[in-house]
Amino acid sequence: MTVHFIGAGPGAADLLTLRAVKLLREAPICLYAGSIVPDDVLSFCREDARLVDTAPLCLDEIEAEYVEAHRLGKDVARLHSGDLSIYSAMSEQIRRLQKHGIPYTVTPGVPAFAAAAAQLGVELTVPRVAQTVILTRISGRASPMPAAEQLATYAQTGATLAIHLAIHRLDDIIACLNPIYGSDCPVAIIAHAATAQERRFTGSLATISEIFARAPVTRTAIIFVGRALDPHATQESESALYHPDYRRQFRP
Repeated sequence: MTVHFIGAGPGAADLLTLRAVKLLREAPICLYAGSIVPDDVLSFCREDARLVDTAPLCLDEIEAEYVEAHRLGKDVARLHSGDLSIYSAMSEQIRRLQKHGIPYTVTPGVPAFAAAAAQLGVELTVPRVAQTVILTRISGRASPMPAAEQLATYAQTGATLAIHLAIHRLDDIIACLNPIYGSDCPVAIIAHAATAQERRFTGSLATISEIFARAPVTRTAIIFVGRALDPHATQESESALYHPDYRRQFRP
């Protein structure tokens, strides 16, 4: 018996990996976050699979599901939105599994920030503009930020910021970043990226609050801030990689 942690991606069923689909089709039990994972993703589960929505469950109850599946010798597919490497709460579940000696695997998913960037049709790293992407969030009830990990600190780098789980604090984010990036710095908000429910808001630190207020969303959104989003700033910022004078191993 094995618990298979599976990144469900941003919610679009056709963005699941082949490995994820295979595991879903084979597992007799599937645990999923019903508040985020859509029915289209669950459609890959085998017809007789026992589906358990973990949205109303606490960690102890989720642990009990794993222990019972282990007793029965039944594999579990554990679906989390996005990719499991960030903000998935997978690590605390793994600690419970290790306590019981229950084996597990991890299958990555398309990260929400990557899906959002793809929908915008942008590259988040642009030569001479920004070569770093910072994935971060701000303090919330479920998980406060460490003292050294503050948005203003990261903003000093000038990197492209991909801010998760923070759409309800948009005005606070603008107030923090405006003095550092400048009021004309581009901002993009993508909610439910790559799904039928997708919503987009684009503007600058000066205008995004008003634009967003016309039809706001309350969750499942990524906030991008950075000069790499500005098409005018990136027009002349080509890398040397494809320059005719650039010599490399595959180009004599």
